[in-house]
Amino acid sequence: MIRSLLVANRAEIARRIVRTCRDLGIATVAVHSDADAGAPHAREADTAVRLPGDAPADTYLRGDLLVKAALAAGADAVHPGYGFLSEHADFARAVRDAGLVWVGPPPEAMEAMASKTRAKEIMRKAGVPLLDAIDPAEATADDLPLLVKAAAGGGGRGMRVVRELDALPAELDSARAEAAAAFGDGEIFVEPYMEGARHVEVQVFADTHGTVWTLGTRDCSLQRRHQKVIEEAPAPGLDEELRRTLAESAANAARAIGYEGAGTVEFLVSSAGRAYFLEMNTRLQVEHPVTEEIYGLDLVALQLRIAEGEPLDAEPPAPRGHAVEARLYAEDPARDWRPQTGIMHRLDIPGLRVDSGPADGDAIGVHYDPMLAKVIVVAPTRAEAVRRLAHGLERARIHGPVTNRELLVRALRHPEFAAARMDTGFLERHLAELTAAAFDDDGAASPAELAALAAALADAARRPGTATVAGRLGGWRNVPSQPQSRSYRAEPGGTEHEVRYRLTREGLHAEDMPDVRVLGAAAESVVLDVAGVRRTFEVTAHGDRRYVDTPRAALCSPRCPASPTPPPVPNRARCWRPCRARWSGSPRWRSGTGSRPDSPCCGWRP
Repeated sequence: MIRSLLVANRAEIARRIVRTCRDLGIATVAVHSDADAGAPHAREADTAVRLPGDAPADTYLRGDLLVKAALAAGADAVHPGYGFLSEHADFARAVRDAGLVWVGPPPEAMEAMASKTRAKEIMRKAGVPLLDAIDPAEATADDLPLLVKAAAGGGGRGMRVVRELDALPAELDSARAEAAAAFGDGEIFVEPYMEGARHVEVQVFADTHGTVWTLGTRDCSLQRRHQKVIEEAPAPGLDEELRRTLAESAANAARAIGYEGAGTVEFLVSSAGRAYFLEMNTRLQVEHPVTEEIYGLDLVALQLRIAEGEPLDAEPPAPRGHAVEARLYAEDPARDWRPQTGIMHRLDIPGLRVDSGPADGDAIGVHYDPMLAKVIVVAPTRAEAVRRLAHGLERARIHGPVTNRELLVRALRHPEFAAARMDTGFLERHLAELTAAAFDDDGAASPAELAALAAALADAARRPGTATVAGRLGGWRNVPSQPQSRSYRAEPGGTEHEVRYRLTREGLHAEDMPDVRVLGAAAESVVLDVAGVRRTFEVTAHGDRRYVDTPRAALCSPRCPASPTPPPVPNRARCWRPCRARWSGSPRWRSGTGSRPDSPCCGWRP
């Protein structure tokens, strides 16, 4: 029986494992770098051990420090999560040699699948369908396009698509260098690149008594830079014969290497409906929650029970419904997927399953993967699950760095995705339209412009020193006056939006937005009539940033510092105020009875 478990990981997966251990009555030990000293996974575990340093190479990738931490904290087992050392056979051996339980497959099985070239040889002998490798020296134009791949590792590193034969030597060198830097292994290979293929995988589980489960399929075709963004289970649009082929091939792959625990066998499925072995991940996958949701299982709990020697049932439970997962990243898709940093002030996605790394108030730094959370929905049908996920993401309150939330919503609602016609090139093909500036479907102001107006009105209502909203918004005058003006930079996109407004006999009026009427303005809520439709905007201030949310959608996150209202041009002859003070040439009041330096001149003219 496992009584205390060290989680050799961080962020979302570490919190996920801690949650299951708590349900099972297992004590938990977290490890953390200096950058993660206050991270949720370190706070939520029963105990935590510091790994000095910030960089992964000095902390989470130091197997010797992780084993030492487990022993020092009195843990009797280690769970590697995913990423970092989760597929390193030497780390698994070190854990076992220290007398600890390794929650994962045998090191020999991990080694067999660690090299994609060796894995293909084993799969060929096991009768698993696969693509034949191509000798780069003998490649011809008829073989194009080609895919250069690193033999070790994953996550898209060391991977290149080659469409011109002359570019192959340079791409081979580039992929080899990247693979060596990322994985310590510069071995690469070349195979045909399948245009329009889907990425489909099978979840496998094997116990120590010879039972192997295959838990359906997952489609992971929506990828950016060969990294998954949206996943779903079961994979839609596959006929029964293909599903059976995938399940049998995955089970044969697991048996061929004496597998134990959780693993995933990945395939490419061509547009003609033929499956080819891609690789086997000897660990828990990021997208495992979609399988959990349709099978009603806790896959982490299954891993722990198998590690304790418990047998699986003869057959897995039957699946029900459809599940979809979206990965929320702190990145800007419109700017080459550039990672973003800053404080995550608020991450609130009510009504949906959210497996997140940071909590409110946590800093998003530069040292680790930018994934913030996984948002998961299960429903009776695929259409309903996709609709609920898009709606939930749209209404989410995400106050912090720029994220890929808008891209996720648009991708989920894209006609090709709705019809399950996606492939691994979907995001690259549609990136421009998925990141384009949004405009209202009723022809009124754009969402970003409306959000900027709401932020400006809320900022004005937040000004201290004046009792009435009208006073804070500039005051009504019986003659035309200059409008108030503020500028905000919308995120994502970075587009500047200048908004102007004034107070008239009819109330607040937004300049340059004839279809917009201001119905109410307070520091945290602004109500607008947009082309006859009433909309409420919640405005939250965090330092110099303003975040604008509405029940219809989370429109954008205008960024301050906003330009203040420009100082008015003073009437140097006389400022018309009851004290009849005269303009002194500086932005101060001066009268015959003395100066009033605390009262700026408003510059109002008759």
